[in-house]
Amino acid sequence: MCVNYIPPSLRTLVDFFHVDPPEGDWKAEAYKDYAAPFIIADGNGGRRALMGSYGMVPRRKIPEGVKPFDTMNARLETIGEKRSYKGAWHRGLFCLVPCMGFFEPCYETGKAMRWQIGMADGAPFAVAGLWRPWKEPDGGVSYSFTQITVNADQHPLLSRMHKPGDEKRSLIILPEALYDDWLNCKDPELARNVYGRLYPAELMRGWPDPKHPGAEVGQTSLF
Repeated sequence: MCVNYIPPSLRTLVDFFHVDPPEGDWKAEAYKDYAAPFIIADGNGGRRALMGSYGMVPRRKIPEGVKPFDTMNARLETIGEKRSYKGAWHRGLFCLVPCMGFFEPCYETGKAMRWQIGMADGAPFAVAGLWRPWKEPDGGVSYSFTQITVNADQHPLLSRMHKPGDEKRSLIILPEALYDDWLNCKDPELARNVYGRLYPAELMRGWPDPKHPGAEVGQTSLF
């Protein structure tokens, strides 16, 4: 399960994902409740980038008295039944979460080591996601998003991540040719059956990338 990833730069949003960047800045690495860009269909055959909170239910939206819970990742197998996701799932609020890389723990040395996972050629990529709007007390609207995962027990790269004995999971990395198909899909079962596939390991790479002090506080929204 990915709970930490690298959003793209403003320039990458424009040049690779073909969207006007949303207003605001975002940090070099995204964690729970951090603001980061995500992409939706604009309703006119194009794409629109929004800023949202990473995690479908931001901590500030969890009712008082309810134990905090994490919603950075949604399991494809149960996304249509879980309270945090099912409303957006059945409404077809599909999004792209643009990335440069994401992080997973590898235990092959006997202890957890942070690895970065990305494309073999270093290119940006997008993860299948789900988003939702929130009405704010001042009458405005805010947004949040989650990344969708599938089982990766048989994936040559992602099966090496996480604790021995734990189920292996992978973000759903979408081929670029399917970006707009995903964004405009309105059939949840079609979305589950057509897009819920593992990305080919030969097109990916992973490498040790220990967390660097202060890395998450830099900004990536500059050209």
